[in-house]
Amino acid sequence: MRSSSAPPLSPLARRLGLLALTVFTLAVAGCSPFARAIKEGDTFSAQQKWAEAEDAYLRALAVEPGDAEAKAKLLKLRQQWSADVFQAAKAKHAEGDLAGATPLLVRALKLDSENNDARTLLAQTLDARVEVAQKALKEERLQEARAEFDAVLAVDEGHVAARKGVSAVQKALAQRWFGTAQRLEEEGKLGNALLAYVRANQEQVGATPALERAEVVRRKLQDEIAFLVVTGPAEDKAEAPDVAQRLSPGRLSALLPQEVPIRVITTEAPKDHEGVRLGLSVERVMPVKSVEQAQKSQRYLVTNKAVPNPRRLQTEASLLEQERKLEDVERKLSGVLRDYLRKQDELAQAREVAGRCRSRERQACSTALAECVRAFGQSKPGEVPKECSPSRCNPQCEAEETALSQRASAAQELERRLEAAQEGAETQRREVQRGRDAYYREPLTVDEPVYADYPYDVELHRLSITASVTERLVALSKDAAVASPRSGDYAAMHEDSANKAYDKVGVLADPVQLRTEAELRVEAGDKAMESIAQRVMEHFDVYRQRRVEDARRGMVRPSAEDVVETAVRALLLTADQPPQDILQSLSQARGLTRPESIYGR
Repeated sequence: MRSSSAPPLSPLARRLGLLALTVFTLAVAGCSPFARAIKEGDTFSAQQKWAEAEDAYLRALAVEPGDAEAKAKLLKLRQQWSADVFQAAKAKHAEGDLAGATPLLVRALKLDSENNDARTLLAQTLDARVEVAQKALKEERLQEARAEFDAVLAVDEGHVAARKGVSAVQKALAQRWFGTAQRLEEEGKLGNALLAYVRANQEQVGATPALERAEVVRRKLQDEIAFLVVTGPAEDKAEAPDVAQRLSPGRLSALLPQEVPIRVITTEAPKDHEGVRLGLSVERVMPVKSVEQAQKSQRYLVTNKAVPNPRRLQTEASLLEQERKLEDVERKLSGVLRDYLRKQDELAQAREVAGRCRSRERQACSTALAECVRAFGQSKPGEVPKECSPSRCNPQCEAEETALSQRASAAQELERRLEAAQEGAETQRREVQRGRDAYYREPLTVDEPVYADYPYDVELHRLSITASVTERLVALSKDAAVASPRSGDYAAMHEDSANKAYDKVGVLADPVQLRTEAELRVEAGDKAMESIAQRVMEHFDVYRQRRVEDARRGMVRPSAEDVVETAVRALLLTADQPPQDILQSLSQARGLTRPESIYGR
């Protein structure tokens, strides 16, 4: 505390102190992150270091998002930066560098959307680039024209002239690829011609008849590489025309995959063409019908009999368990109650001892106070007699009070335990009562059904048709006379059981419902043809795998015309499962965005 005798401060001293406080406050404020960022932004802005200044102002706004001064400084900075970038773009435009001026003008507008000079010059620049692209289009520099048009659309998606230019470039590219495809087709390079037609249609659909020509070339290629299956009507040695009819060439063609070029023909094949010759004959068709006797049994209800109720036994066991649990709970409750009563007695004794001690303490203090009053009246002025010592009224019952407090806490804890034990005992009593109610509600006996088994006769009818078919399958390049015949038995079977009705035991009549012999003969013929088609596919897989391996060996130079010819033929042979390594390499070499277009999909 300042002494009351200190002289008061003079007005000059107070003004100096206020000035020092103001300077200190300003110094502290100048050390804040916001002030430092603003100061750095001002410095960089004066040095025309626009990016660093913008970063500094943004840091200031991150600290104080609503500060108007920082927002104004940032806006002014970006306007100055936009003007600087605009001057650089204007210089590029004057030099004729339209591609260099375009991103600068876009940057200037991004910094200041109200920079009308930059917007006007950007529109002029884009129009100029469109004129350059149109000139390149007329001179058939299509890639250069497309690049210019795309650059203009990247800046302005709605530029009408650029969109029309892109469409014109696509049409020109489609016509160029179409002309290339026609030339390749005339030269007999059908694989290359197919890819060129697909590319022409990809550039602009409908601009040229490329789609139709691609289909024509694709069919020519498929006819050239087709795997021929030369066959005729099956020889019917078993006089079973219904089975022989299922072995017709048309049925074989329907069972083979349609995506790949497999041709089933009945005429003579061209010389040295890939394929197989197939000869079929139906040796015999043998029906076998049999009937077997068997027995089944039906379980039926005879009567009901009274048996002890099993649920009553369960409820009785549950009731006994609950009663034993109740005995344990009540035993624990009794122990807690005894402890509680004993603690209450101890608490009463401690309270009585503490009360007597307090009475003695009050008596001693009253006596000391009376003696102090008498001694004070007889003492000299300014003298404190010894009878008035405060130590004569000090508390003397601390031990008794502590013991009383401890016994009271113990009694409260036992009271809580007693209440919990009483609630548990009451809950258990309710459970016992519920168990007794459930036990007495259950009847003593219940009815149990008595079942018996009734055996009855069953007839199992079985009809099977076995068709023996001989096939001769040999490659066209080999002599058919040396082909070893292969015979196989193809069976179709159906069976059904029948029995009479036995109403007494609830068995319904089940008549025989066998499939007809004609249906089974047709099924046997179909099984034979499916097996033959599978063996034809095995020969075809060997042929096309050989073509695929030849194509893979040339994939080190996928753009070469001879490699493309081999690869396209391999792809047409594997249209159901095209090898992706060949398909992707060929598509990249010819610039196809949809490789599946090779198959006309």
